[in-house]
Amino acid sequence: MKSIFEEMGGTYRQVGDYFIPNLTLPDDGEYQIGKYGHMSRRYLKEHRNILYTNNVVEGTLFKHLSVIDQACN
Repeated sequence: MKSIFEEMGGTYRQVGDYFIPNLTLPDDGEYQIGKYGHMSRRYLKEHRNILYTNNVVEGTLFKHLSVIDQACN
């Protein structure tokens, strides 16, 4: 019986006795993040943890921080 992950085309790799899914984040490019981007990242991580985690999982964190840094500058 296949899992939903396997039915959607996902694959696993075996590490010791465990099967770990092969997950990769999309490569959106390089973003320059300055002082205000780092401050925003720290705020999101400490006070808005769910929003921070969602951005990390979706692969949009650095783009979001870059936009905030450009707006502040």
